[in-house]
Amino acid sequence: MFVNTMPRYEILSEDAMAVLDRGWRRIVTEIGIEFLLDETVEEFRKAGQQVVDGNRVILDPEFVLEQVAKAPREFEWQARNPEQSAHIGGDNMVFASVYGCPFARQGDVRREATMDDFENLVRLSHAFPELDSPGGTICEPNDRPLDSRHLDMVFALQSLSDKPYMGSVTSGPNAADTIRMGEILFGGREAIERAPATISLINVNSPLRYDDRMLAALVEYARAGQAVIVTPFLLMGAMSPVSIPATLAQQMAEALAGIALVQLIRPGSPVIFGSFLSNTDMQSGSPSFGTPESAIGLFCTGQIARSFGLPWRSGGGLNSSQTVDAQAAYESLMTMLPTFLAGANFVLHSAGWLEAGLVSCYEKFIVDIEILRQLRHEFTPLEIDEESLAFGAHEEVGPGGHFLGAAHTLERFRECFYRPLLSSTENFERWQTKGGRDAAARAGEIWQKTLEEYEEPALDPAIRSELEEYVSRRRTELGD
Repeated sequence: MFVNTMPRYEILSEDAMAVLDRGWRRIVTEIGIEFLLDETVEEFRKAGQQVVDGNRVILDPEFVLEQVAKAPREFEWQARNPEQSAHIGGDNMVFASVYGCPFARQGDVRREATMDDFENLVRLSHAFPELDSPGGTICEPNDRPLDSRHLDMVFALQSLSDKPYMGSVTSGPNAADTIRMGEILFGGREAIERAPATISLINVNSPLRYDDRMLAALVEYARAGQAVIVTPFLLMGAMSPVSIPATLAQQMAEALAGIALVQLIRPGSPVIFGSFLSNTDMQSGSPSFGTPESAIGLFCTGQIARSFGLPWRSGGGLNSSQTVDAQAAYESLMTMLPTFLAGANFVLHSAGWLEAGLVSCYEKFIVDIEILRQLRHEFTPLEIDEESLAFGAHEEVGPGGHFLGAAHTLERFRECFYRPLLSSTENFERWQTKGGRDAAARAGEIWQKTLEEYEEPALDPAIRSELEEYVSRRRTELGD
């Protein structure tokens, strides 16, 4: 795991924080939040909150804060290989792959994603130590039945990697299946309640609404003590006003309301304050990613989440580019660098995101791994001591010499600087002789070689058999 001990980049003054605080309080008291699942509305009603128009809850801000305070500041996310378990919160940064894309891209071929793509992307996520988790729905396997594909995805996450994984959130029954498969993998309900076996992404249907399917999944996971990321889905100009402060206040209202619900269901259940904040291209109406507005939102959200004592999720390699080009790289860095500066605890979409999240791309996956490797190196604190001053090298070389053959250099040249995975530092003639390949072509070679060398982590045969039997039985019950 990467521990980010560098100073946080915070841009909000005390006065600005106070204005935002008044903003979210006004939203929950004067407008309220819609919860389109009756049992969740009833939870709020029983807790003394006002319900209007059937499913809109008017919330007392002090009640919300009282519930939010029950959430743990930090928690463990367990993996079947204990050495791969992750600690959420504090200075820790956890990185997971791209999530939710219906299409896949290899080279110049863009097509509907398949189960083969899903499994390959899990393998790549397992192979690179820069990723702490393959995530969840790395792509949508469109060649599998919609009603039961979640079973295949969870089984692939459990068997092809021994890193921690995310759960299905498209319905309450799908969440229940994820929980049951976690119990099989880890040895029962008690085992996964000690530390969550899954973290699952609960998106708000912004503005100010939670839909019934996401709520049903939230309820299942909260009852089982499994972690959820409560994430307002905010594209300014579409799901929130065209104002960063207004969007931040809305994000606070939506996220805190959902976190309060989790604590009503099971006090102390682990949660993550989620942020997915960017803007709409007001010329085309398309979502834009890797924008300055998104970066500003990141800086602010980190400061806000820390003020509530909550671990938080944001960032990733987000971009709007249609292919693996300079735009894909610089927009991704425009999101990932602020992610490090703001100290996000959980980073989804860390590798593979392309085309505004529509595409899981193999080559982009490798580009993002390179970005991650460089930023982790850059954000490792510099050690300054007498040895690092290398005064002996100056004595050896003297004025006007060079350090290439100095003893200090020869002792350290293999590890003294960052060595790239993807970047080329060859001179033009050598680069041309080797085929003149650009970064995308080199990335293609790397992911293919990585899959060829992949070794599946061992899984107890009895556990594998029980999981396979469960998947088969549930697929039959679902009619698939």
